[in-house]
Amino acid sequence: MKKIYYAFFRKAFAYFCLFLLITVGITHAEEKDTVVKIYVVYNEYNYHEPWQMKGLQSRHGSGVIIKGNRILTNAHVVCNNTFLQVRKSGQAKRYTAVVDIIDHKSDLALLRIKDKTFFNEITPLEFGEFSRIKEEVFAYGFPEGGDKLSITRGVISRIEHKEYKHSGAYLLACQLDASINPGNSGGPVIKNGKIVGIAFQNAFGEQIENIGYMIPVPGIKRFLEDIVDGRLDGIPELGVSMQKLENSDMRNHYQMQQSDTGVLVNSIFPDSPALGILESEDVLLKIDHYNIENDGTIEFRKGERTYLGFALQQKQINEKISLLVLRKGKRININLILSKPLHCCRLVPYRQYETEPRFYIIGGLVFEVLSLNYLYEYGGANNFYLNAPTELLNLFYNEEQRQDRKEVVLLVQVLADEVNVGYHEFINGIISKVNGKKINVMEDLVSAFETWNGDYHVIEDIKGFKIILNSHAVKEADNRILKKYKISSDRSAGL
Repeated sequence: MKKIYYAFFRKAFAYFCLFLLITVGITHAEEKDTVVKIYVVYNEYNYHEPWQMKGLQSRHGSGVIIKGNRILTNAHVVCNNTFLQVRKSGQAKRYTAVVDIIDHKSDLALLRIKDKTFFNEITPLEFGEFSRIKEEVFAYGFPEGGDKLSITRGVISRIEHKEYKHSGAYLLACQLDASINPGNSGGPVIKNGKIVGIAFQNAFGEQIENIGYMIPVPGIKRFLEDIVDGRLDGIPELGVSMQKLENSDMRNHYQMQQSDTGVLVNSIFPDSPALGILESEDVLLKIDHYNIENDGTIEFRKGERTYLGFALQQKQINEKISLLVLRKGKRININLILSKPLHCCRLVPYRQYETEPRFYIIGGLVFEVLSLNYLYEYGGANNFYLNAPTELLNLFYNEEQRQDRKEVVLLVQVLADEVNVGYHEFINGIISKVNGKKINVMEDLVSAFETWNGDYHVIEDIKGFKIILNSHAVKEADNRILKKYKISSDRSAGL
């Protein structure tokens, strides 16, 4: 009798294992069907010669089909594109695609396919839950080195804020013990048949192998909720400079009790939504229901901590937050509308995409607004900090926007002509005044030149170096110089 039961059990177990194999095979087949390879032709602006482009280049990446006949991918995969095609896994035909909406800060984008038959017999993937440490996941994509779909097993090893390479934004990311190689970007990270993340970068700048990162579900869902109305508003920010309060003397100085924890507000930026509401030397104790620790972190999930910005970055633009502030020993409850997007208050912008450089040319002098794009002209993302002028790097890394200086306007080059003899090697001067007018933004510079009726234009940089040009000779030379250097316009659009 025991032998009969044993034989029956063994047979039943074998059928069960076969059922599992078939089920898993079907699941993986469905997942594979939703993953696409994206072919990109792109063109970038030349920030050294801002009136022209750099020329066509190509790259590829990955994406995943989600509901609404849309493809979710990374912004850095499709940025600056001039032509897009996608191909489903295991198929040869390519379909023309267009960017529906793109969020460079979140490094996410949605594509649409012109030919709707592309989505026939495809069941889009749904989103899973916010990942936890030690969870096993699978990264799908088309990394370089082959043309077939790659599936890599990994484990979630860390959840914390990271700098997003594409945008410079400091946002939540999940670390995987699996490499995210060129071509993998934009591909889904899947658990139990559901999307739990989008692969987006490797451990850049870190001497670590087999490490990659994904954008987790909270960041993806915030992006999708933002664009429900068809418009991207962006990720909100507080617009203040803050400092940790880990030193006991600092806490005592600001009259914090033994049980108090928080961060110190150092300054409020000119375009901050907190301007006139928060004050310098306020101690920020709490954002909504999150208690802020002295190291600037909050507990976003039981036993897990990350940067306090998480509390703001889950909100949408124009949503309200509540703050508990300690001001000169008194506790104050403040309600604040998050009306400004991330990086709105930077003096030198992070890298920009699909954005024409803001420039103005007069008398062969080429003026431009300083940005990370311009600094990249000194060696690209990996080497610019080795070659770019130290003074400009300091502005990018350390200087803050002020009410009287919201942009840095540079003289980036001189188009040699007889009208500007003696100034041909004068580049990267930070302009402080033109014709006696202080320069706050590029529009100030244009106005200072074009409303001037004197005989000489006087341009002065922050070191006191002066360029003086005969205004009448400049007027006669402008068209000649533009024609000589084959420049179609003396200024960027909007100026």
